[in-house]
Amino acid sequence: MRLANMPGPVRQHEWRSGMRRIAILLLVMLATGCALPGKPVETQTLSATIRPAMIRVDFTAGKITGVSAKGDAGVAGRPVGIDDPVRVASISKLVVALGVMRLVEQGKLDLDRDISAYLGWQVRNPAFPDAPVTLRHLLSHRSGLRDTVDYIVPLDGDLPTVMANNKAWELRYPPGDYFSYANINSPLIAAVMEGATGERFDRLMARLVLVPLKLDACYNWGAGCSDGRRAQAVTLLRPNGDLARDAAMNGPDPCAVYPASNGSCDVEKLYRLGRNGSAFSPQGGLRISARDLTKLGQVLLRGGKPLLSANGFAQMVSAAWRFDGSNGDDDNGYFTSYGLGVHRYKDDEGRWWLGHVGEAYSLRAGFWVNYETGKGFVRYVTMVDEFAPIGHCFDSCP
Repeated sequence: MRLANMPGPVRQHEWRSGMRRIAILLLVMLATGCALPGKPVETQTLSATIRPAMIRVDFTAGKITGVSAKGDAGVAGRPVGIDDPVRVASISKLVVALGVMRLVEQGKLDLDRDISAYLGWQVRNPAFPDAPVTLRHLLSHRSGLRDTVDYIVPLDGDLPTVMANNKAWELRYPPGDYFSYANINSPLIAAVMEGATGERFDRLMARLVLVPLKLDACYNWGAGCSDGRRAQAVTLLRPNGDLARDAAMNGPDPCAVYPASNGSCDVEKLYRLGRNGSAFSPQGGLRISARDLTKLGQVLLRGGKPLLSANGFAQMVSAAWRFDGSNGDDDNGYFTSYGLGVHRYKDDEGRWWLGHVGEAYSLRAGFWVNYETGKGFVRYVTMVDEFAPIGHCFDSCP
C-alpha cells in the first residue's frame, strides 16, 4: 500500500538499496584512505547552491532536432551538457533487452527455454515447481519474481540463494500469468546471458550494443566507457545537495560495484559468472549521455537497425502483456502495456510511444519514440524530491 504522491515501492526499492550501497562505499573509502577529489573525506561537503540538471534532446531517425540543457552537472560551476554521462536508472532495462535479442538472433539464447538450462542451477517458483521460468517471462515482468527481497547481490554473494527464498516469489500465480514490475528480474537476465556465453555482463553489453553503436557508455563504470569518463559524470544529488551517486572522480572508482561482505571490490577475483548478475546493475546502472541515448532512440526508430532484424525487433517491442483489469499490477494506471524490456505508453491522443522511464537517486528520466510521427525524445531532471508524484517524464519531468 502506498500513500498518494508517494513513489511506488518497487521503483523506490532501488533507492533504498542504493543508500545502503553508498554507506558501504563510504566505509570502504574511509578504510582505504580514498577520498573524493579535492578534500579529505571528513570535511568534504557538497554545495546546496547547485542547480538541478534539466536535459531534453528531440530527434528523428536521422538527426537531432532540438536540444535544451539547463542547470549543473552536479558540480558547482560546471553547466550540464548532453555529452555528460548520467546514470539513467531503469532505462537500462531496455538496453539490456537489445543485448538479449542480439543473442537470441545469434542462436545463443531462446526466449521460451527454461533459463535453468543456461545457468546450471534450477530457477523455480516454489508454489509452481513444474513451471519453467523463461527469458520472455523475465523481460516482460511476468516471471513471478518480486522485489520483496534484496536483489542487489554482494560481490561475493550467490544469486541462487536469493532465488531459493520464498519471499522472492509471488506464490499465487505461475510464471507468465501475471505482470508485476520488479527490478529483481534484471540480475537474473544478466546471469542467463553470462551462462549462455561465458562472458561477463558488462563486457557482453559493450560488445553487443555499446561498441557497435560507438557509444561512450557502460554499466557501473565497467566495459564500454573511455578512460576518464567518470570525471565527466553528472553527479546525482538529493534536493538538499547531499550526494546520491557518482561523485566526480579523476581516477578509478574504488568500488564501482556492490562490494563483497568484507568490503572487497576485487571483481576479477570474486565475481562469478552466472551466479551474481547484479554487480553491474543491469536494472539501472547504465551510464550514458543524452546524446548517446539519442543514438539508441534512433535505432528504435529505424526498426532495430543495425542491431536487430525486423522480426527480432518486432518481438521486442510488441506487447507481451496488456492490462485487462485483473492480469497484473498496473500501479494505478502507470503500466498498461509492456513488451520485452520496453514500456509502452499511450498518450492523450491515442498514440503509442515505446521506451522506458528511469527513476532512482533523485533522478527522473524519460526515453520515448513514436513511429507515427517518426520522432523521439530523451529527457531527465536531477535533484528531484523522492516523494514527488510519479510520472512518465512525458509531458513533464517529473
